[in-house]
Amino acid sequence: MDELSRLLSVARGDTQADLVLTGGRIVNTFTAEIEQADIAIAGTRIAGIGHGYEGSHRIDLNGAFIAPGLIDAHVHIESSLCVPSQFASAVVPRGITTVVADPHEIANVAGPAGVRFMADAAAGLPLEVILMAPSCVPATPMATGGGTINANTLRDLRSSGIARGLGEVMNFPGVIAADPDMLDKIAVMTGLPVDGHCPGVTGARLNAYVAAGIGSDHESVSPAEAREKLARGMYLLIREATNAPNLDALLPVVTPANARRVCFCTDDRTPLDLLRSGSIDDMVRRAIERGIDPIEAIRMATLNTAEWFGLRHLGAIAPGRAANMFVFDDLMRPQAKMVFSRGRLVASDSALTGQHDVPANQNPIGRCDVNWPNVRWDIPARGTRMRVIGSLPDQLVTEHCVMPATATVDRVEADIPRDLLKMIVIERHGKTGGSGVGFVQGFGLRRGAIAGTVAHDHHNLIALGADDLSMQSAARAAASLGGGLAVAVGETIIAHLALPVGGLMSDRPLAEVATGYQNVVAAARELGSPYKDPFMAMSFMALEVIPALKLTDQGLVDVEQFKIVDLFV
Repeated sequence: MDELSRLLSVARGDTQADLVLTGGRIVNTFTAEIEQADIAIAGTRIAGIGHGYEGSHRIDLNGAFIAPGLIDAHVHIESSLCVPSQFASAVVPRGITTVVADPHEIANVAGPAGVRFMADAAAGLPLEVILMAPSCVPATPMATGGGTINANTLRDLRSSGIARGLGEVMNFPGVIAADPDMLDKIAVMTGLPVDGHCPGVTGARLNAYVAAGIGSDHESVSPAEAREKLARGMYLLIREATNAPNLDALLPVVTPANARRVCFCTDDRTPLDLLRSGSIDDMVRRAIERGIDPIEAIRMATLNTAEWFGLRHLGAIAPGRAANMFVFDDLMRPQAKMVFSRGRLVASDSALTGQHDVPANQNPIGRCDVNWPNVRWDIPARGTRMRVIGSLPDQLVTEHCVMPATATVDRVEADIPRDLLKMIVIERHGKTGGSGVGFVQGFGLRRGAIAGTVAHDHHNLIALGADDLSMQSAARAAASLGGGLAVAVGETIIAHLALPVGGLMSDRPLAEVATGYQNVVAAARELGSPYKDPFMAMSFMALEVIPALKLTDQGLVDVEQFKIVDLFV
């Protein structure tokens, strides 16, 4: 008997199920009701909902609630600083059984080899990883990355089944201006979901962006922006990332009339946040606390996301759907006590159960190849006023400030009393050997420096600090690890974390990585930074697709003009 025939036989009650879950209260995401019934499972799928089913195994849920496994609508696994198997160990016990992942971080380091690495590394896990093809690798021509993905590469990723859609289209100016390269990439994915990324885009420009075929956005930070994007037909992906917590600001947008077009995503969460707060489960609980109906909150984390991405096998407890579910006791505060993935009990009491097939992780092609003699740390004084990146707490956007330069003889230096730190981005992929220098305000370091190879999206070597010697020490330490993070005061390295997988991830246990990350964050805060996570904040100072001013290895980027500008005004 083939798989489908057996599924139907179990559904009819003619054949025993592999597993029957009895005594549970089912959260029905179709009707927004609680249904008391048994669940019969055949293989990896749900065969039937009802009573009277027999199974070779039975689990009595004793009146607990059971809901579809939660889905993260947009995440970069690389931001957990762990390979997929370790990421899964953190999120699956919390009830997250699927993530829609955009591997554009590793793709910017290793190109299509990085995407295939993530697909191979996710195979066999109790977490279903839906990969979207990175759309902007490199993000723009104004930074030097390690890999390239063009329309032909996207066609290969689609035909091989690796890619299930097009990842966030960050080059929104290119789309709006009908750039042929961007339109070719979108055309390759015709018929599949195309995720958006358009911070601050409104009015006629938003009309053009949506008309190109882009169907979602996770970059809204204000209710007005979110409402306009919903009104233009986009799915609103509410984000709660480590450095971009938008949940509280955007929940007032959700109404009974538009809730079915809203999903939850984490985008970028560090290992510390994953272990302390969780993932999508944390967003569901907080949404309920702030007045969202609990079934609606669960639906935003399940069925809505499944429908946007065309994942018809997910999002609900229903015949034929994947047997991905989580069990919890309190509807007002869902906290997983059992998790099922593909019909198997994979987590219980906040920990994975049993053995899971984890492929051997092969380090993808990635380099930390810095041409140190070419790196220039000093900044000749060519003017009295300069452009400064204004960093904002808990925001990816920055301010474009113009401030007086602080010069010593003929060089411009950091100015600690004004919280002006020097910043450098050094190309580390063995291509140009170039570097860009500038200044940033808001990090609060009183001494020393921090550095790392996590610098969205090109992931070059980035450092910022109060003096050149500390910056050089931290940058060299991060590079010597084969990629990683480092904190230095003068020539002394006071904390570091190795990320040898592409300079972005570790294959060590997540708890170990979290401890290492906690140490470097604590060290950065001891140097004076008021930020909850100075390293995450620093990594986005180099992302030249989010306004207003950023720094890459090629120089300062005015994102609103979408061009490189001089440091001096």
